[in-house]
Amino acid sequence: MIHFEDFLRRFSVISLQTLTNLIISMASLCLTSPTTSSSSSSSSLPSPLSWVSHLFLEPPQPQQQQAEDIYSSKNNIIFKDVISEKKRKGNLHDDEHFEAYQKSLHDKCGSSVGENNIKGMKLKRRPAKLVVPEYCPRLEFGDKDKKLEKKEFEVQGKDFCLASKKGRREVMEDGYGVMLDILGDPKQAFFAVIDGHGGRAAADFVAENLGKNIVKGLETAGEQPEKAIRSGYMVTDKEFLSQEVSSGACAASVVLRNGELHVANVGDCRVVMSRKGVADTLTIDHRVSREDERIRIENSGGFVQCRNGMWRVQGSLAISRAIGDLHLKEWIISEPEIKTIPLTSDSQFLIMASDGLWDKVNEQEAVDIVLRGKNSVEACKKLIEISFNRGNLDDITVMLINLQNFIVN
Repeated sequence: MIHFEDFLRRFSVISLQTLTNLIISMASLCLTSPTTSSSSSSSSLPSPLSWVSHLFLEPPQPQQQQAEDIYSSKNNIIFKDVISEKKRKGNLHDDEHFEAYQKSLHDKCGSSVGENNIKGMKLKRRPAKLVVPEYCPRLEFGDKDKKLEKKEFEVQGKDFCLASKKGRREVMEDGYGVMLDILGDPKQAFFAVIDGHGGRAAADFVAENLGKNIVKGLETAGEQPEKAIRSGYMVTDKEFLSQEVSSGACAASVVLRNGELHVANVGDCRVVMSRKGVADTLTIDHRVSREDERIRIENSGGFVQCRNGMWRVQGSLAISRAIGDLHLKEWIISEPEIKTIPLTSDSQFLIMASDGLWDKVNEQEAVDIVLRGKNSVEACKKLIEISFNRGNLDDITVMLINLQNFIVN
């Protein structure tokens, strides 16, 4: 009987599966009962060592060698057929390789092996030629017709200008809205800057519908513009929530009408007015850090949590008011805070921007830069550049509005 350790040392190169099968076979040979086998039959069984040597160490027997010769002969026949077919078609550039291989097979197998000897054997076919497709750069990164989103854009319009730049997010989530000559009056206009989150679905919807809903309210509200503005925000929120999309958007808007400026906001977009070069912040951010907003959320059954130095609603959203946010709507309300300011000769311009600007640039600094840039697109781009140079990674949209043309004498 072979010791198991000696067996492992001899056949360490055998795979685990082969070793397992071998042990089972040896066990069945060794455990055969002498009472059920005659002495003659027992003596005819090979010993475990000779059986293993026969399986792994001894050279192939004549029957095995004959099978190998038959397989080689069939390969020889296959290559003959290939060569004949290639000669018939006139394509002989590989013939030298085929002829050399054919000769080596012939020398090995001999000419006595006939075609009849390979009957019933399963033969391997030569694999098909690999076809490499032509290089197509349009398919290199996925959808061939996918349009690349613009990372920066600017707008120069009547009485306003705007610049916007994409941050680190996969898609640009900022937006804006403009409506001029409302109800045919050149001194009535609507402007909005929008900052989306959770995708741009809410930002796109607000940009398209908020101004329309406010103007519709102005047509029926008469001399109550604040009522029309509040209704416009609430209706826009309701319409977007009906789509059951889990996106949200902050917004700051102004309505210029009858020599007055009506400012509204939900979230942390901000509006700043320049009065003779002095910054006057017209909005207050709706963030959970505001004590009154935190108390309102807690009184409505929600909770606030400080994560990484920032207060968040339900440990998730850092703003307390927005349009959308279906999953947090019980606490994230869409009712805007509104302020009405009469326009005077001191009112120079407005800076409306998403929080990507205000997180890195303070209000007075922004006013000073606009004054040096003469209220132009270049001034908007300069503000964006400063914010990014200071480490901002968020989307930024900056809009400047010339107030002098909306003053009523």
